[in-house]
Amino acid sequence: MTDLWTSCGYRLLRKGDDGRLHVTDDYLRLYYGRPELAPPPEAEAAEHALHASLLDAPRREILDAEIAALNDADARDNYRVMLRFRARLLEAPTLESFYAGLFQRDVAVPPDFIDHTVQVILRSVLDGTKDGLEARAAELFFRRQRVSVQDGAVMAADDETVQVFAQTGGFGDLGKLIKEAKTATRTVELDVLDDRNAELYFERDENHDTVLQLNSGRPGCAALCRVLERWIAHFHGVRTTVSPVREIADEDWLWHVGLDAEATVLLNEVYSGAEVEEERMKRIVGLFRVDFADPGALRPENAGSPVFLGMAVTPDGTLRMKPQNLLVNLPLAARL
Repeated sequence: MTDLWTSCGYRLLRKGDDGRLHVTDDYLRLYYGRPELAPPPEAEAAEHALHASLLDAPRREILDAEIAALNDADARDNYRVMLRFRARLLEAPTLESFYAGLFQRDVAVPPDFIDHTVQVILRSVLDGTKDGLEARAAELFFRRQRVSVQDGAVMAADDETVQVFAQTGGFGDLGKLIKEAKTATRTVELDVLDDRNAELYFERDENHDTVLQLNSGRPGCAALCRVLERWIAHFHGVRTTVSPVREIADEDWLWHVGLDAEATVLLNEVYSGAEVEEERMKRIVGLFRVDFADPGALRPENAGSPVFLGMAVTPDGTLRMKPQNLLVNLPLAARL
């Protein structure tokens, strides 16, 4: 079976009978191996000793005096951040409950740690998939995208990858990158995935160098809908059908959820009747209708009605999804 995102640490977790993920010592060791914590060769003996002790006993209590004794201020800060993160991680019964709990109270967790948690949960949700389009669509949940509209085609590429190629290859934007990719240049390799070449994703799954077309009716958009369905089912235990729509009919519009900060603001303004400039409306790159198999899964005032989702880019063309919005903002009868 083709594996996926092997470096994320999914195989280091224990999966319960209910499909939920449980933190192990080896998963903690993965974090201790991050560049922020792994001491360089020239680090002082105390820092090496502290790090070695955590690798040996990943859950051991670390006294603040041990951290205060380190001479390197950055090392002290990094250990304190990591230990706060570890405390939250270990007090939660599962990785999913840890992630959901992050948005129920104000706790500072590094954004990279949150994105990594989303990736690992999605790796579990997608376990066994053979669809490269679904795997690529899942990247939108935890990696910033650069979106370009070319002749009506809405194309999403990994923002970090676009920036690297733009700096090292002399390309200025996503449109140029895709154009160059079609000419088989030796400098860049960005393939637009569709249902004919989706298997390419598994050959380069951690390179983040493939492009997804998000237009309604395209395979990439359909794959994103399936991932949204699986994400909702995993956290809420409800079956849904997610479908792209071109617009939201007023008579159906009772509830909406923005999948990112830009979409949240835009949808709120339109729903309240505000006049929104045409240029801002063009930033909406995806509208979706969510129908619930069991109307009783929703609050009585929403039962039988769809929920609409929106996705929009910033003025510079970036898309930063907030999948937590699907945990906290759906009008469900039973909350997480």
